[in-house]
Amino acid sequence: MRNIKFTVAYDGTDFSGWQVQPGQCTVQGVMADILEQLTQTRITIYAAGRTDAGVHAKGQVVNFKTASAMTLQDLQRSFNALLPPTIRVNAAEEVSPDFHSRWDALAKTYRYRIFRCRVVPPFVWKYVHHDPCEIDFQSMATAARHFLGEHDFTTFAASTGSEEDDRERQMTRTIYRSEWLRAPVADAGDAGEEWIYVVRGRSFLRHMVRNMVATLVDVGRGRLAPEALPGLLELKDRSRSGGTMPAQGLCLESVEYPDPANSLGSTLK
Repeated sequence: MRNIKFTVAYDGTDFSGWQVQPGQCTVQGVMADILEQLTQTRITIYAAGRTDAGVHAKGQVVNFKTASAMTLQDLQRSFNALLPPTIRVNAAEEVSPDFHSRWDALAKTYRYRIFRCRVVPPFVWKYVHHDPCEIDFQSMATAARHFLGEHDFTTFAASTGSEEDDRERQMTRTIYRSEWLRAPVADAGDAGEEWIYVVRGRSFLRHMVRNMVATLVDVGRGRLAPEALPGLLELKDRSRSGGTMPAQGLCLESVEYPDPANSLGSTLK
């Protein structure tokens, strides 16, 4: 049995997230249907992160086990021929039997984009949150640093939808990077820029990044002081933090693994 690792990019706009859901179009469901078509076997595809509805991915990593003799090149080419254009397999690799895209991940990096210009170009509106209102960038940058390190993120996590799962899940997470970047916008029609929140961590809870960004925006609007963040973390109370930012601004940028990532063969890109 071979273990195949794909690096996948997708536009999450028209999908109900990664994970298979009854009656919903999901990235996992579409890819599993194609894999079944190619191998005549229903195979589970695992992902490094279960992105929510409307969330995008540039460097999602998935793996699946198959007895198929198809070459990596043929697998990648066949998937891309059958997938909708909103999903692409950018790399294919054969890895060791014990490799798992989720459990072996060392870190994941997400980016949340806030478009600060008066008018959003039609070419980017699906991938940013538009907010041209007055916000204090420096206050948000200062507050973001309070997320660094190991914390209980109950205050910034959404329910899984199951009381039993909520009781059993581990709420402590470690954040290695938490910062705001500013990028000029050249084709927006007016002077402006994008503000991009970059967060890198071992793993994340449901809606965690979007809830963190919403609270940081509250800081930027003067509703919270930057130094209030440590207290919010200590409260472990979801009702005390900000709302949840819209999904379209969030993208899973990359996933990191031990080097080399248990590779058995050459990577195709």
